[in-house]
Amino acid sequence: MSFAELLDHVGGMGRFQIIYAILLAIPVFIIASHNLLQNFTAATSEHHCQVHININNTPYTNLTGNNLQPEKCHRFVTMQWQLLDSNATITNLTELETEPCADGWVYDKSIFTSTIITEWDLVCDSRQLKQMAQSIYMAGVLAGGIIFGGLSDRFGRRSPLIWCYLQMAVTGTSTAFSLSFTAYCIFRFLTGMAFSGIVMNGVSLSVEWTPTRTRAIVVTMYGYCITIGQFILAGVAYAIPNWRWLQLVVSLPYFICFIYSWWFAESARWLVIAGRPDEAVKQLHRVARINRKKEEGDKLNIEVLRSNMLKEIASAKSSYTFIDLVRTPVLRRISFCLCFVWFSTSFAYYGLAMDLQNFGVNIFLIQLVFGSVDFPAKFISVLTMSFVGRRFTQALTLILAGLSILANIFVPQDLKTLRTVLAVVGKGCLAASFNCVVLYTSELYPTVIRQTGLGLSNTMARLGSIIAPLVKMLEEYISFLPLIIYGAAPIISGIAATFLPETLNVLLPDTIEEVETRLVESTGTQEQ
Repeated sequence: MSFAELLDHVGGMGRFQIIYAILLAIPVFIIASHNLLQNFTAATSEHHCQVHININNTPYTNLTGNNLQPEKCHRFVTMQWQLLDSNATITNLTELETEPCADGWVYDKSIFTSTIITEWDLVCDSRQLKQMAQSIYMAGVLAGGIIFGGLSDRFGRRSPLIWCYLQMAVTGTSTAFSLSFTAYCIFRFLTGMAFSGIVMNGVSLSVEWTPTRTRAIVVTMYGYCITIGQFILAGVAYAIPNWRWLQLVVSLPYFICFIYSWWFAESARWLVIAGRPDEAVKQLHRVARINRKKEEGDKLNIEVLRSNMLKEIASAKSSYTFIDLVRTPVLRRISFCLCFVWFSTSFAYYGLAMDLQNFGVNIFLIQLVFGSVDFPAKFISVLTMSFVGRRFTQALTLILAGLSILANIFVPQDLKTLRTVLAVVGKGCLAASFNCVVLYTSELYPTVIRQTGLGLSNTMARLGSIIAPLVKMLEEYISFLPLIIYGAAPIISGIAATFLPETLNVLLPDTIEEVETRLVESTGTQEQ
């Protein structure tokens, strides 16, 4: 009897699993808010230099272009009163002496009453600090993946998850009360770390407590929760135009998650592998009781557990490291291919999702559109994952995403609708790719190093999200170069995904030896 059979013995997808999935899904609704929050809290409003004297806020005291619009970063050294005369002939504006905005800026507050841009003047010479803040947050997500990935394999999934809920609540709330841009970045970094811990441990607990036949459905449900979270973010940001209140509203709910998370059960599968079968039996008894299978659960004891999982218990080591991810041939192939997949998916995804203002349409509307495309994309992906296979779905979504992005190179800039449609299609394919790769990674890595593998994958994803805004800067030299890079990366990784083993209807592996022998048995050849 394998662990999957033991799980079916105590109820399979019963009341416990349903309640567990719901409680783990609630925090996921708000996860998207933190990941994409800077689209709104760091939105760049129209701005121009503050005037010398307090007569009014007329833009004509500032440098103007050919259309007589305010120049954002410079002003005339001397007052140009003639510009106030609508009948005057305006010539040689470029010859007038100008200077940087020494007295600050005037911002358009018709959409956002306050953002980190308006509060700390992150415009003109300081405009790159906006991208730096997002990169710092993503660096926190990267650090969290490394730290919490290792801690979860060593100390279990439950304790790090509870801690991450508390860290998200405290640091997210502290961000709303930041007195300086430096403090803001520090708290955002810590929030990003908590984000990684919540995602990795939540997915692992779900996968390890869910029967094989329903794993794809449960993970896809979490994907839809993230999608709904994007709708929630657009609505909340529209209702709360002040960045501090918006930050606070999306952070406080994690205090509630922290409180109820103490009810969570540690992964019995991990407890067995960690050499704690007595605790695993207690958790299985608890699950059986909640699933109204008490009699079946009472038949389980340490002897039964050990007799049916001798191989897994015997192969368990006291600790595992990142070296174990590349120590053996099959795991080495899996790790390299997944690194490509995670990096390019995140790289292209954030290249599109964090650039909403450049679409030239209402930012709240484009957020809703970008969120809505996830529904059909993820629905199709779960069908193909469940009936065709994980490998096919992973490769297809990445290649289609890359082709959609590359197609925008040939579309003129003035065709904004078509460009937006192609970007939305690309984003939908990348969302489907994320939906697939989370489940695929959990199924490919064995229990003993599953969190470590997810930590490595998360690291590659965050490297992609950190590099994405830097690549965007290349358009100053060649306008279409970022699109070439954003499009080529998922196509290459889609090809790499075809070298991964298929996991459709395959039991979760518990040991490294299982992963190695499965591919040998399926191919009939031994890798050297």
